Amino acid sequence: MALLNKQQLDQLADTVKNAETKTDAEIVTVYAHASDDYRFIPTMWAAMIALLTPSVLLLSPLWLAPQDLLLVQMGVFVLLAASFQIPALRYRLIPKRMKHHRAALMARRQFLEQGLHHTKDRTGVLIFVSAAEHYVEIMVDQGISNHIDNSQWQSIVTTFTQKVKTGAVLEGFEECVNSVANVVSDVLPATHEQNELEDRLIVI
Repeated sequence: MALLNKQQLDQLADTVKNAETKTDAEIVTVYAHASDDYRFIPTMWAAMIALLTPSVLLLSPLWLAPQDLLLVQMGVFVLLAASFQIPALRYRLIPKRMKHHRAALMARRQFLEQGLHHTKDRTGVLIFVSAAEHYVEIMVDQGISNHIDNSQWQSIVTTFTQKVKTGAVLEGFEECVNSVANVVSDVLPATHEQNELEDRLIVI
């Protein structure tokens, strides 16, 4: 997602503020460019390919002296290790399960760091996006989870994830915030005016 300008950030903050007029829930939006740098995985791939290089060369008609094989092996490692650090390549080398695991851990960390577990009636809602992993999660505190099963968030998450994949993150956030407010307001309608947590998008 390109860096949002002040007008766009204010627009999303207003969306959150307006959504919270429908419900006593406290909605917090967090955007992470990535949940990990994953630098060790590309380096591991480069090392594995470099280790296999002499075997491939020995099967070819080319004959190289042992010292030349070592130089080629080192060159392959350096070239691949550098190339695999390009984000477009790096994230393709990371297993999907690992990316989702790291993003899920980051979501839980943000739930705690942003104080969603400290609201008066345990009504915090985190809408978390990690762009590099194409990961979206909606986390709610006990005051909401006691009334709404987590499965109800899946269709909202699926729709938002598609937005993230196409780069329409701001639009996805606005749609998600409104959808979440509509679901939560059925069981937790607005009964008083409150604003315990930030309305602005938190970018990490």
